[in-house]
Amino acid sequence: MYKVYILLCRDNSFYVGYTDNIKRRIAQHNNKTGSFYLSSKLPMKLVWLESYDTKKEAMDKELQLKGWTRIKKINLIKFGHPTKINH
Repeated sequence: MYKVYILLCRDNSFYVGYTDNIKRRIAQHNNKTGSFYLSSKLPMKLVWLESYDTKKEAMDKELQLKGWTRIKKINLIKFGHPTKINH
């Protein structure tokens, strides 16, 4: 099982990644042994997580999310969907 995640960084930016072990990956980020990009943006907070059966599915979703605007990511985090749905 693979996880795709969004982290909210100290500077209010988002970081998108995937992993097969979310606890280990977040520990790596916090210990500055994960992404070099995040080393200057700590602390960060996990704000969204989704599971996928295969590595390819997770990588495809990660790539998709990285192409999204900030607003689409915020809507996904807040509403579970990239476009706000008014009821």
